[in-house]
Amino acid sequence: MDLFGEFQKVEIDGKPFLVYQNVMKPLPQTETPNSSAENTIIESIQNKTHSSDKVAIDSDGDDLPLPLLFACPILRLRLTASNENITLQDDSGKVFENFFEIKTSPLHGDNTSNDHDPVLPLFWCNNKEADLENNDCYICVSHKVDSDYYFCVQCDVRYHKECVESPLEISYPTHANHSVQLYFSKKRFKKCILCRKTADRSIYYCALCDIYMHVFCAQAAIPFFKDQPKRHDHILTLFPRQASLTCNICGLLNKLHFTYVCPLCDFVTHTDCIYIPQTIRISRHHHRISFTSSLPFGIRSCGVCRQQVYSEYGAYICNVCSGYAVHTRCALRNDIWDGKELEGVQEDEDFEPPFKRISDGVILHFSHGCHLEFETSTSGVYVDGNKFCQACALPINDENLYVCVECDFILHEACAEAPFKKFHPLHPHPLKQKVVHENGVFICDACENLCNGFGYGCTEEYCDYILDAVCASASEPFNYQGHQHPLFLALPPNVEPMCHICKSTKDNKVLNCIAIECDFIICFECATLPYMVRYKHDEHYLTFCHGDEATGSDWCELCEGKLVLRVTGGKQGFYKCNDCCTTLHVTCLLGPYPYFKPDQAFTLGHNEFQILRNPSPRRFCDICNTRRPYPIIFLYEGEEASLTICNFDH
Repeated sequence: MDLFGEFQKVEIDGKPFLVYQNVMKPLPQTETPNSSAENTIIESIQNKTHSSDKVAIDSDGDDLPLPLLFACPILRLRLTASNENITLQDDSGKVFENFFEIKTSPLHGDNTSNDHDPVLPLFWCNNKEADLENNDCYICVSHKVDSDYYFCVQCDVRYHKECVESPLEISYPTHANHSVQLYFSKKRFKKCILCRKTADRSIYYCALCDIYMHVFCAQAAIPFFKDQPKRHDHILTLFPRQASLTCNICGLLNKLHFTYVCPLCDFVTHTDCIYIPQTIRISRHHHRISFTSSLPFGIRSCGVCRQQVYSEYGAYICNVCSGYAVHTRCALRNDIWDGKELEGVQEDEDFEPPFKRISDGVILHFSHGCHLEFETSTSGVYVDGNKFCQACALPINDENLYVCVECDFILHEACAEAPFKKFHPLHPHPLKQKVVHENGVFICDACENLCNGFGYGCTEEYCDYILDAVCASASEPFNYQGHQHPLFLALPPNVEPMCHICKSTKDNKVLNCIAIECDFIICFECATLPYMVRYKHDEHYLTFCHGDEATGSDWCELCEGKLVLRVTGGKQGFYKCNDCCTTLHVTCLLGPYPYFKPDQAFTLGHNEFQILRNPSPRRFCDICNTRRPYPIIFLYEGEEASLTICNFDH
């Protein structure tokens, strides 16, 4: 015998609900003999109910049929992993990427292990003084444990009742064609179809439909009636079966969510759409947006996906910008919205400026202790490319600058005036400029380059998202000089787009064209490369060209390799002077790390490296045994040897 989960209609406080219950059913295969204690329990339950098919288990605290014992969830996880030869690591080690079906019963008996007492029971606790603020369920982490919970003495952790008693499979009402199975998952990009939050650790999963549910969400009671006057004036009734009914709030069809209808009018809503927030801030717009049940005339496209919006369904609109609207579900995406309801919350737009103006043309920037003086691009002092902006780490050419009056500190005008704190379309939380980085280096989350210039880091405590200064300057619409139309972050999050320049896939960190019959896509790594650069042996600017613009006779002046035969660093593009016909590989001209400033130190692993300018004649790389043309090189000085390295991808 084992547990199986199903929903039954019951009344709670006189109101009808579909309530999850564990039932006892015979195993379909030959049953492995259980311990004598467990057999006695099963027999006593069967005798009491006079049923051999299935037995409802009422396990609410003190009503638990004693001495029925449940296994510790950690024990179940370890047993499955050991039986399947799956290697698990705890949270103090690497983040393990596992996804496997749990096959050990929640009932204590067969679940034994050498490193966990097989007869140690879980204690059912009703602790009104429990610390609810820092009280995560150790097995699911998705929801807080309340004052009622299971406690394992040996593991010294608490669990939801639902997580402890979770059977190997359950039948869910909106997914009645086949049951969902209990899995352990570390696929952090997958979402629970019920609460739409990340679904990892202990989950219910259907391989045929590729859907995920938190164990806690899958066992929640389902009311037959809902009263939410904020969204609708009448009481809503659970529709008896899933059908193709379009939700008035989100404008979508979704058979995986319960549908509620109004018996007095034609209002239809999904169960999770009823409780959407009224006022929110999203990463794609600089004002707050608020929900409206119908759109005013004249709004045609969504500010996120850029697809058509329909006036008869709900959406979010900006009360400041006329004509701006966002589909309900586009606005509530996890990568767009920070999850905070802002209705009634005072708006704080008082962002600190990045500098103080001392006098006309003189500023004191937050990143530097000395005064910076403005210089125009006509001065022509720094066109040799040997000076670097401290913020973006790109060479100084013919741009307006702010130059330190006492040292070599230089900022591009645009970098000096970049806001200290900002919202960026790639991230739902506000970002703040960082000058000093742990280990002296970071990886930009947009272009995935190693950087040591200024960065924009997330202000949330447990979020380590960071952008380099160049990617942080990108906004919508993005005007890329290599394409005739403006570009947007308009692709849905479940696609794997390919960049038309470097032919790589970058999750969803790409910009795309929304013009009719134009499918141009470019990743942030290619989009933020300097479109025009200087080369010390050419008096003109070189322009970035697509790889398919190269001919068989084009060769790189620096490495003397063919452009169409050699792709360095994954870049399919190249730089070309249209006047002199000079052509250069991107990596040969800018190096494999274009956002690294020289004369700095950083740490990778336990090793410290110095960033040096590559002199003439070029230094010899001790790893690849060649003299690379890159503008910078790396020096490692160990106790036993000193190494010169041109690229960490060797």
